[in-house]
Amino acid sequence: MIRFFMSLMAFLVLSLAAGTAVAQSPEHYSFDKAHTQILFFADHLGFSKSQGEFLDYDGFFVFNPSAPAESSVEITINTDSINMDDERWDTHMKSGDFFDVEHYPTMTFKSTSIEILSEKTANITGDLTMLGVTKPIILSVMHNKSGRHPFNEKYVSGFSAHTTVQRSEFGMTYGAPLLGDEIEIRLEVEGVREDQEGQEPHNK
Repeated sequence: MIRFFMSLMAFLVLSLAAGTAVAQSPEHYSFDKAHTQILFFADHLGFSKSQGEFLDYDGFFVFNPSAPAESSVEITINTDSINMDDERWDTHMKSGDFFDVEHYPTMTFKSTSIEILSEKTANITGDLTMLGVTKPIILSVMHNKSGRHPFNEKYVSGFSAHTTVQRSEFGMTYGAPLLGDEIEIRLEVEGVREDQEGQEPHNK
């Protein structure tokens, strides 16, 4: 009987330790580029909000469901991939007046801290580097959903995020203030989890 209880206690301890390790294990995701959009909106002479996007980027995010504040995100955007739905406009945006892609072919964002606001929302603070200038920004983030994709069975996490930046703070002053200085950034993100070898996928 004593041997039975000792074996049972050992089993419970090992099971608890294993369960804790799984619960605290961070999940690594790569961007699903077909379902991820990097959008921005800028005031155009007071007449409208002009919309643009970046089509080429790379990076990852780490999501820790049991400790969301320990999550992180990094992304590098190729500035030459800007798309304003107009060839002349695209050319101007790539020039030295705006993104100066010849000298600054990329811009980057790297998170530095996360403040959890509720079960679904958080503020992600990070460093945005553009035109060689680095400034802290705060992304307001909504966790939309995590779960198995109904068609391909891959594990996916989706988020929406938005923020505003003053482009002049990064040295992009052309046309301001007639051409809006305050730029609204909107992100719609889906990531596919990269299951590590020996890691049991979640079934949600």
